[in-house]
Amino acid sequence: MSARRIVLLGGAGGIGRALLAQLQGDGFDTVVMDLPASIAAHGLTGIGVDITSEASIAAAFAELDALGGPVHGFVNLAGYNSRVVPLADTEAAYFDDIIAGNLRGAYLAARAAMPRLVKDGTGSFVMVASGLAAHVRPGFGAYSASKAAVVAMTKTLALEHAPQLRVNAVAPAVVDTAFLRGGTGRSAEDGPAVVNLEAYRAATPLQRIATPADVVGPIRFLLGPDSGFMTGQVLWVNGGGYMP
Repeated sequence: MSARRIVLLGGAGGIGRALLAQLQGDGFDTVVMDLPASIAAHGLTGIGVDITSEASIAAAFAELDALGGPVHGFVNLAGYNSRVVPLADTEAAYFDDIIAGNLRGAYLAARAAMPRLVKDGTGSFVMVASGLAAHVRPGFGAYSASKAAVVAMTKTLALEHAPQLRVNAVAPAVVDTAFLRGGTGRSAEDGPAVVNLEAYRAATPLQRIATPADVVGPIRFLLGPDSGFMTGQVLWVNGGGYMP
């Protein structure tokens, strides 16, 4: 019996690489999709894609099809935010860029992935949203709006595709990765964080900043049979900083 295939969109990012290592260690057949620069920067093998381009997504999924075999799980980790600025001072071009990458890209990826996932009740689609989708903070207006819409999209997809497959989301707080420094493949990845990490640590009941491993566990849970009676749900991973 062939290994279950899991596709990781944004798999070259900090959380993506940690998840990739865990899934490979567990014997899954993994496929990374990400910006070519991100894949190359971290020495991975994968399918290059730009989620802001409909044509690029179509080409990436055609390449996935060429591998043959079913897709059992799909995780959308792609997303970015490089500025903290009041919404009234946010340039329209930057707002449009954030919406294109985090919301429109998620829609395009979901539209491409859904027909390729197994429809026997075991398939799982996992979105990565953000705590900022509900626990909003000054300076993150565009990003918060995009991720709130991703949560709504998760619930819509869950209803539209039940009972054939499950759709859930993980919504982390700040995770110490290149995301905080402009994004994997979109920055040098080693600049200063765009947020005050000490302030976040002090405001978190568990008194630390999340690491990729903290998010990997919840994603693996949503991919597997232990969450078999969950769909349309959001797992908030934030060290107690937000308790809905």
